[in-house]
Amino acid sequence: MRAAVIVFPGSNCDRDLVVALRDTGADVSIIWHKETEIPTNFDLIAIPGGFSFGDYLRCGAIAAKSPICEAVLKHANNGGYVLGICNGFQILIEMGLIPGALMRNSGLKFLCKTPELKVETHDSAFTANYLKFEKIKIPVAHHDGNYFLSEKQLGVLRDEDRVAFSYLNDLNGSVDGIAGVLSSNRRILGMMPHPERAMNLVTGSSDGQAFFRALVELTGAA
Repeated sequence: MRAAVIVFPGSNCDRDLVVALRDTGADVSIIWHKETEIPTNFDLIAIPGGFSFGDYLRCGAIAAKSPICEAVLKHANNGGYVLGICNGFQILIEMGLIPGALMRNSGLKFLCKTPELKVETHDSAFTANYLKFEKIKIPVAHHDGNYFLSEKQLGVLRDEDRVAFSYLNDLNGSVDGIAGVLSSNRRILGMMPHPERAMNLVTGSSDGQAFFRALVELTGAA
């Protein structure tokens, strides 16, 4: 599987994401946000966490206007896989690839902890190595992770089985405790927790290994 990790000014989880993908067997390239093209032979485009452009305006709003995002949109519209983690999730929402909005945490404080998540669906390349309703531990580190969308939009997500992960307990005020959302074609995932930080028990959890194994195996074979 060939993957590209997009880097913006202020990205700070890009190296962790590169290492997680490479350790799972992916061939990974790093692409600067000023580039305008992404080679067509990439299976996955990954947008890491951090504070792109200092989180001025809405988080991810400036990054979503970077030249490379046109190429990301093209990749997505052609059925390619896209993963956005934390700030990457915020960028995907600003690009219109995932519905809803990410607002300031309900407690108005930055959160850095390792909460329990519930896997809401087994039916995606991102969650295929988990059981439905399996409980896993994946770290979070965010200030604007409070996921909001209308009741109508929530109904669509639930009807289409597009909620990938939810927090087992209320963490940041997110509607229905949602922690990760799939696109309608199930090839795009935006999530606030950081699976790339859960690759080894030394860091508190290895539950991210199954996430990346499934992603590398299934996206490369698709």
